[in-house]
Amino acid sequence: MAERITRDDVAKVAQLARLALTDDELDTFTGQLAAVLEHAEDVAALDLADVAPTAHPLQLGNVLRPDVVGPTLDRDEVLAAAPSAEDGRFRVPTILGEAP
Repeated sequence: MAERITRDDVAKVAQLARLALTDDELDTFTGQLAAVLEHAEDVAALDLADVAPTAHPLQLGNVLRPDVVGPTLDRDEVLAAAPSAEDGRFRVPTILGEAP
C-alpha cells in the first residue's frame, strides 16, 4: 500500500496552484484527497485482463435526422415581408462605415 498523502503534500500542491488555504481547509482536503487516492488504489487492484478497452461505456449511434429536402418558402413572399429588399436580397443597414 502506498504512503498516505500528508497535510504537507496538500499544502505544497495548494502553493503550486497558488491557492491560499486555511488550516481547516488543509485538514479537510487532506482527508478528501486521501479517500480519492484509496479509491484509485482499489480500482488499480482490479483484475481487468479479460475486459476489453473502451472509449465509452455505451454504444453510440447517429442521433441526427436524415437530411431530406422539404418544401421551402417562396423568395418573393419572404422579401415582400422584409422591411427592405433590393435586387432579390434583404437590404440591411451598413454597420462598418461606407458601403463598398
